[in-house]
Amino acid sequence: MTELEQLQHRVDQLESVNAIRACLHRYMDLCDELTPDTPWEELGELFTEQAVWEGKGSRYAKSFGGYHGRDNIVAMLGKYATFPPHFALNVHYLTSECVSVNGSQASGSWNMLQVSTFSAGGSHLNSARLSIRFEREEGIWRIAHFQTENRLSRPVSSWNSDAELLVPDTSELQQ
Repeated sequence: MTELEQLQHRVDQLESVNAIRACLHRYMDLCDELTPDTPWEELGELFTEQAVWEGKGSRYAKSFGGYHGRDNIVAMLGKYATFPPHFALNVHYLTSECVSVNGSQASGSWNMLQVSTFSAGGSHLNSARLSIRFEREEGIWRIAHFQTENRLSRPVSSWNSDAELLVPDTSELQQ
């Protein structure tokens, strides 16, 4: 491989990782705001035609199951777009990213934290490990296999509390 080819390969790797991040970010962004007005076609285009979306492990396999094909994935997500909305608040946070690109295939893993308040009442805190395979189709990176596996899940009474924060005593350091 010539020096120019090596540079082109490195640039493609960097651009691919950024495109993959953007794809997953848009997916999470749309999931945070699922309503009847969600741009469903745009959401579907984030997935390959034959994509798989699945919950892994005993908790998420039971709660979410698995879906094969773009249309079935979009239909499943559409079940959350009710009136009144399923979620009064829904926010996904992604951390600990690791993305590997190999030609037109890529894989990535993230730790996800999800905070939710349901319109029907109650709030929940979830953490999951996302393992996602991507494919580049006609120059566009799309989700080919989305797996989510629960790490922790618990109800919470409220998100903002007046409870005192537990911190070390630093009074001798303050001026």
